[in-house]
Amino acid sequence: MRLHTFLIGILTLCPTWAQIEPNAGTWKTWVLTGGSQYRPPAPPDAAATAGELAWLKGVRGTLNAAAQTQIAYWDQGSPAYHWVQWLQQRVLSTGLGNTDNARQMALLTVAMYDATVAAWDAKYAYKRPLPSQLDPSFVPLVAPSNAPSYPNDFAAAAGAASAVLAYLYPNDAVTLQSMAEEAARSRLYAGVAYPSDYFAGLKLGQQVAQVVVDRAKTDNSSNVFTGTIPTGPGFWYGTNPSCPLCGTWKTWVISSGSQFRPGPPLAYNSPEKQAELAALHAEPRPFNDQAAAFYWQTNNGTFSDWYNQAHTALFEDRMNANPPRAARVYALMSVARYDSMVACWEGKYAYWAIRPFQLDSTLTTLFATPNHPSYPAAHASLSVGITDVMAYLFPTRADLFRSQALDAGHSRRVAGIHYQSDIDAGNTLGHNVAKAVIDWASQDGSNAQ
Repeated sequence: MRLHTFLIGILTLCPTWAQIEPNAGTWKTWVLTGGSQYRPPAPPDAAATAGELAWLKGVRGTLNAAAQTQIAYWDQGSPAYHWVQWLQQRVLSTGLGNTDNARQMALLTVAMYDATVAAWDAKYAYKRPLPSQLDPSFVPLVAPSNAPSYPNDFAAAAGAASAVLAYLYPNDAVTLQSMAEEAARSRLYAGVAYPSDYFAGLKLGQQVAQVVVDRAKTDNSSNVFTGTIPTGPGFWYGTNPSCPLCGTWKTWVISSGSQFRPGPPLAYNSPEKQAELAALHAEPRPFNDQAAAFYWQTNNGTFSDWYNQAHTALFEDRMNANPPRAARVYALMSVARYDSMVACWEGKYAYWAIRPFQLDSTLTTLFATPNHPSYPAAHASLSVGITDVMAYLFPTRADLFRSQALDAGHSRRVAGIHYQSDIDAGNTLGHNVAKAVIDWASQDGSNAQ
């Protein structure tokens, strides 16, 4: 009780202290029962805190160039920023396809979001002053967060991210753990966290990550296809179709992959389908349209660039200094893209619709057609799903995001690998999934005062 009174007294002496999201600890979580599920024990008492502050002062005089570099690197964005970048680069370097990269990014960002909410629950439960608030003569090397010190949010995000990524990339587990410790330690070097903040944050993040990993192990993604490929006119044909069970993977917001299943595709021998096929033959392919089609075929176009644009928007809107808001952006985007993917793949393998080049072998495509059924179009579904949510999160950029999603879908017609009805169905599917995610987000408590 004396410690609590002491801390409140310190904070009362700081009337200009603009709190960052004091209610974020009550926001709706994805895998936790709530922000308080793993609330750490109270921070050390006043005497121990004074000892930790003395330790920070001692460390300040020993910082070398490497430590300064770590401080600057991890201070470049929100606690989630560099971890999202890490997965972006891994996906680009390995060429991981849309089904797997959508799943991985959702797992990563959900873990960091829930860890951040949990950190905020504890921060405002204990209201531990920052080192520079306790001793104004101790000047931090970076701008301190306007939120209580315990537990440290960079440590919580790092603990969650490194553990989830280690599950996904076990060969990198040691490197990822080292990164997490570096991220958390950079806050000590910068003078904006105590050692006990560091340890509590890492542990909290790891606890959240374990719940995410446990869910990932039961999300059906390891199931093996043992069914048969339908045969006959109008059906897709080939061998080793791409992820025929992705439509059965566990979703985050929609009830299942089939919730928004589109109606059946046009019959392969219908006049409407033949007209679509003729339109593909007649599709003009000016240089810029071809260049766009090749771009949207890459992982930069379909995956990484959406997150690059989110990074930019977060920086430009100064939201990178608001860890809960930034974590929320990444998680909502990723959940929308993942659920759109599951819904799209469910439709693909419900109908096994024939691809244009299979229906007409004289059709020339810009590049090889992906090895899965035609209807609905994945680029349209995933692009609209993620950009509708981005438009909700960054309304001043809504027109740009939505136009890019339409460009992504149209590029598949330019390439000759999708009928227009595939794209139209994908657009509708993406809109439906995004609306469900936005409805979830509008009730997550983040708008409460």
